[in-house]
Amino acid sequence: MAIGKTAFSYLDEGIALYEKRLKRYCKYDREILSDIKNAKNLSKDLLKGKEGEAVLKKIQKSDFLILLDDKGKEFTSLKFANYLEQKLLPSGRNVVFLVGGAYGFSKEVYERSDAKLSLSKMTFSHQMVRLFFLEQLYRAFTILKNEPYHHE
Repeated sequence: MAIGKTAFSYLDEGIALYEKRLKRYCKYDREILSDIKNAKNLSKDLLKGKEGEAVLKKIQKSDFLILLDDKGKEFTSLKFANYLEQKLLPSGRNVVFLVGGAYGFSKEVYERSDAKLSLSKMTFSHQMVRLFFLEQLYRAFTILKNEPYHHE
């Protein structure tokens, strides 16, 4: 799940490529929440609050919500694959990975989350994170299936 559309066709192409690949390994759906109207006229906190309300309306109580967040836990690709195999897949719950807006998440979304995942100590745009994360999710599945995508 992500807030707002991507602004660049090259990101959309990459996202579509990894979404197609992922469907071989899991049930995958992408949900894009609409940008908040008049966002430029809102304070950062008010914008995060409105985005948070939209997210929380879509999340089910039974969903396992993971925020893609710079304050989250970092993994190597191998350790992320292991986390996926040991913690997420056996739970039987729908796992929702959430990419927030440009300013991150509201307090309420942080409180609802089950985990936080960081892709790097570096900062990436919230649009690019979508592609980077999908590639890592695909990589994790190929690692678990012992397929020749990941090189160690």
